[in-house]
Amino acid sequence: MKKAILATKVGMTQIFNEDGVLTPVTVLQAGPCVVTQIKTVENDGYSAVQVGFADKREKLVNKPLKGHFDKAGVSYKRYIKEFKFENAADYALAQEIKADIFEAGDKVDATAISKGKGFQGAIKRLGQHRGPMAHGSKFHRHQGSNGACSDPSKVFKGKGMPGHMGAKKITIQNLEIVKVDVENNLLLVKGAVPGPKKSLVTIKETVKAGK
Repeated sequence: MKKAILATKVGMTQIFNEDGVLTPVTVLQAGPCVVTQIKTVENDGYSAVQVGFADKREKLVNKPLKGHFDKAGVSYKRYIKEFKFENAADYALAQEIKADIFEAGDKVDATAISKGKGFQGAIKRLGQHRGPMAHGSKFHRHQGSNGACSDPSKVFKGKGMPGHMGAKKITIQNLEIVKVDVENNLLLVKGAVPGPKKSLVTIKETVKAGK
């Protein structure tokens, strides 16, 4: 991996290309991120770059993190994440990583926590079929049969049932970057990206490149 950045989701909109074709895009506030630590094979057993994103008030930072940021010479950050860059040795402490590391046409993977839907039934959560909707039917949106009777006398683990939906880590692969606003550090990604507005999104170059 050579390119990655942390971003927040601004929302969705649409743009027109030179041919007048409409493209739905997700707007991401990508960076700027700052390098807070360089992991090396000699010291840590692996090579990586730790970055911080989004400023945080000093009163909200605990002492260990405060010392960590002070040692790196950067302002206090809300989010910290490691990226295993192939060229990790080329980075320096307090170096900024901005949206300009990407360009239009790049394919990326977007990872975020999906929107929470609360407790949902089997139809919405798992796409199961409903029953007859006539008045005589006593079965409409119920889940249906859960298992056998006397043998094995239990419901097997993994059975699709009603429960909590959403709020899971989701990755959408092979998304295309339509436009990069270098001045404002914005990425316009074709299609939808997981998570609600203002949520943290990790953007990495796709693992499916060339496939």
